[in-house]
Amino acid sequence: MDSRDLARYIEETNSISKPWLLMQLRLQKLQENRANLSPEEYIRQVEDLHQDLMNLGEWWKGIEHRVFDAENLS
Repeated sequence: MDSRDLARYIEETNSISKPWLLMQLRLQKLQENRANLSPEEYIRQVEDLHQDLMNLGEWWKGIEHRVFDAENLS
């Protein structure tokens, strides 16, 4: 799935509030743009993405059933 397909999925399923999907979109866009980046810039962006992921923390604790339940994914 490319970044356009993933973005379309996020929009169509009203998943803009699902941070893990937004992180996947950022990662996919970075992978698609890798050839246009220097190795240093690519590493910097991966590090930024990783830090943002770590900053999400454990926001899902206590609401796992609402967030990750297969019926709620669509």
